[in-house]
Amino acid sequence: MDTETLDRTFDVEGMTCASCAIRIERILSKQDGVDEAIVNFAGSEARVVAAPSIDVDHLIEAVRKIGYDMHEVVAEQERIDVTERFNEEERTQLRNFIGAAAFTIPVVILAMVVTSDWSRPLQWILVTPVEFLFGLQFHRITVKRLRTFDATMDTLVSVGTLAAYGYSVWAFFADKPLFFDTAGAIITFILLGRFFEARAKGRASQAISTLMELGAKEARIRRDDSEVMLPIAELHRGDLMVVRPGEKIPTDGAIVEGTSSLDESMLTGESLPVDKSVGDDVFGATINQQGNLLVRATRIGTETALAQIVHLVEEAQATKAPVQKLADRVAGIFVPIVISIAVLTSVVWYIVSSGDLARALTTGVAVLVVACPCALGLATPTAIMVGSGRGARLGVVFKGAELFERSRAVDIVLFDKTGTLTNGVMKVTDVEALDGESTLLRLAGSVESSSEHPIGRAVVLAAEMRDLDVVRPTSFENLPGFGVHGMVDGREVYVGRAHLLEDAGLTVPNECATASSRFERAGKTAFLVGWDGQARGVIAVADTLRGHAVGAVSDLTTMGVRVGMITGDNTTTATAIASALGIGDVVADVLPGEKAKQVQRFQDDGNVVAFVGDGINDAPALTQADLGIAIGTGTDVAIEAGDVILMSGDPALVTVALRLARTTFRTIKQNLFWAFLYNAAMIPLAAFGVISPMLAAAAMATSSVSVVTNSLRLRNFQADPESTRERK
Repeated sequence: MDTETLDRTFDVEGMTCASCAIRIERILSKQDGVDEAIVNFAGSEARVVAAPSIDVDHLIEAVRKIGYDMHEVVAEQERIDVTERFNEEERTQLRNFIGAAAFTIPVVILAMVVTSDWSRPLQWILVTPVEFLFGLQFHRITVKRLRTFDATMDTLVSVGTLAAYGYSVWAFFADKPLFFDTAGAIITFILLGRFFEARAKGRASQAISTLMELGAKEARIRRDDSEVMLPIAELHRGDLMVVRPGEKIPTDGAIVEGTSSLDESMLTGESLPVDKSVGDDVFGATINQQGNLLVRATRIGTETALAQIVHLVEEAQATKAPVQKLADRVAGIFVPIVISIAVLTSVVWYIVSSGDLARALTTGVAVLVVACPCALGLATPTAIMVGSGRGARLGVVFKGAELFERSRAVDIVLFDKTGTLTNGVMKVTDVEALDGESTLLRLAGSVESSSEHPIGRAVVLAAEMRDLDVVRPTSFENLPGFGVHGMVDGREVYVGRAHLLEDAGLTVPNECATASSRFERAGKTAFLVGWDGQARGVIAVADTLRGHAVGAVSDLTTMGVRVGMITGDNTTTATAIASALGIGDVVADVLPGEKAKQVQRFQDDGNVVAFVGDGINDAPALTQADLGIAIGTGTDVAIEAGDVILMSGDPALVTVALRLARTTFRTIKQNLFWAFLYNAAMIPLAAFGVISPMLAAAAMATSSVSVVTNSLRLRNFQADPESTRERK
């Protein structure tokens, strides 16, 4: 038995309502080797988690037996453009509607105005192509479903219109009132609804297409002494790409020659250009604004940052929010229940109307037509499609649909300080030495030259800028959270907290302790340097706050969300920084491995916690949090630990992410409320004869369109224009 599973994506054709998606899900889930199957009605896709050895042809055949077409998407180029599919559906349904309306309008006029005998056969002649040509799609699908004893929304339309048409044929010969106009009007209204629904769903699905279109289509490659233009698909790693001012970077790479400023707004949402020079990484689809660049391709195809964004958005749109489960259960049994209610309604009306077959028929048909599970099926996925797409354009990538629901409950956001609230670039600001500043800085820089810590790099840079002779230590040990020590010029040099020096047997003079406290009260990180039995001085470094950090904290507080900070800095320094930011909850002196425990401590107090970190050394805390938000540059897009990925280092995006998630979830609830309310109200009204079949058809078409249209409002979601810019 296979212990591993693979995700497989399939394009599905033939779904017309939510019950179709539920039916396909059930069939796929029953197949041997399938762990999970999720069918997205709005996106016309199926996602199957199954054993690697699964027989894909068997899955496809199982779906085809119940009347749907399905094929696996093996490569990205095989994926059917969902937007184009809906556009084609829109054009088809518009043609059908225009044709049906051209025949139905005269039938309605004849039925309402003309009383001559010749109008009866003319109504029959005119409505026949409406029923069996323009409405053929409903009957064809119904026949397919009946073969497997299944029923969908099309079954309701088909049965209802055929009942009205069949009764009218009998009434024609029996000289009874005709209902040809009812049959024609129902099909015409529903075709109009299908047209608007396809149009709205096409607009909702544009996020993926828009992101894909951001990439360059060609690349100028340097070959020997010449330059050639190649399609992006023919690029290889290591190719040298020539990028002129105003052109897009063809794919991710590193600059070999030249300097320039790049517009990375399509990737990060940040409008300010970023200066780049030799050795810097660049990303595909960003725009070169100034000088000529020679870039070596390092990542191509699905490896690029843009491709990973697209993949994550697709993953989010392919999943289901927990709130959708109730709607799925209802949609799965909805059609059989509606048919039963319609039959019961007709029987009851036949009895209470003393055998009035026409009255019994019209009320039964109205029940069949007015019931629409489509709105239930579209309520969640359309909001997820639009919300996740909007987020991607603002630099926020959600990795699953459930995150929109989870985010609404967050009541405290905990920030890791360095690299999130601050720029993460440390700089030496003060050096106080007892026996000579140059010696202190040279020895400290020599020990730190073997460290990868940002503070260590700041000390090395400060020593090198003074042209001090920095050498590699002959021995080196890093003690995370405490400091480092190593052998330099025959001396064991310690650089770090007072505890490190004291545990090593070094004394800390009062002058050093006083200077350290003074620097920390100013919000700086201070550490001691010592050798030969005592501390010899203090070095202070500082990290600058990010531009929108204060505003981000203020916005979160305005939203009613508490803000906290977790840092390895000492309490004095951490409190000074928190005070400048307006943060109330501060946890200081935290070792890197203890951040997850601090997150859990807040959770144990009953809080729903979002943790914001850089996604690397904060991975345990990101995983522990109820909502992990990884913040960084485009290179962090594939961080597995985070639930939400912020494509730039702007902390204001945290507020954008929470606001968008809450707005999206509120839209889902509005959609579901309307869908349930519609069916709860309309079915009884139809059963009691208040709504005619024609009005029922118009109401049914309107319900689905209204749900999708409400979701489309998310496209207008605005981030703070002063903090986060939409990519152009």
